[in-house]
Amino acid sequence: MAETAENFAPETVLAPLAKRARVADFALLLDKCRTLYTILTAANQTVNLTRITSEEGFWLKHIADSLLLGAAFPDLTTRPLRVGDIGCGAGFPSLVLAMAYPAWQVSAIDSVGKKTAFVASAAAGLELDNLAVITGRTREMGCKGIYQKKFDLLTARAVGEAPGIYADARKLLAEHGRWIFYKTPEQAEKELESFRAAPPPGPRLHWQITRQELLPCGAGTRVFLHAES
Repeated sequence: MAETAENFAPETVLAPLAKRARVADFALLLDKCRTLYTILTAANQTVNLTRITSEEGFWLKHIADSLLLGAAFPDLTTRPLRVGDIGCGAGFPSLVLAMAYPAWQVSAIDSVGKKTAFVASAAAGLELDNLAVITGRTREMGCKGIYQKKFDLLTARAVGEAPGIYADARKLLAEHGRWIFYKTPEQAEKELESFRAAPPPGPRLHWQITRQELLPCGAGTRVFLHAES
């Protein structure tokens, strides 16, 4: 049975997921996420950052969902990866990944200055020295040498269809890098078919869909559309 708002306890609800996702310091993550909720709630009063405003929704739809990447790909969680979060929005998953995996150097990428300003401010308030913010479009970034082959892992969540993101950002990924896109099962099947029917420019990659991951409390189902360069 799903938790109700009155008795929702993130330390209990998220513990199994955090273990699967190999979060080394779950207590510290919880503490920082509570601070992030305060920061996000205050900022959302003046800047439209998220439609999810309840605390329970924050933990399930933002924090748990962001952590599912680590649960689906636990082998990546302890590597010192350079990670780019394309279309970071309010910082999900980039802020959560930076908090959960201190070995990762995370770059939050978005073309909207108000959003990247919030993520930068939140990262400072959370004392995340492994998160950087880039304001720009990936297609334009790919024309600049400082960004070409910069990332070992590129991800995107709730920001558009994977073939288009791949076409725009493909120059940013290092050799033997990974693409991992957060998707619903329906989105993943549709976009996998798009890759097969009309391959975007660049090398032909072997795209796959992970098994389904369930969010806690019946909050939804997630898969990842992924490939290795």
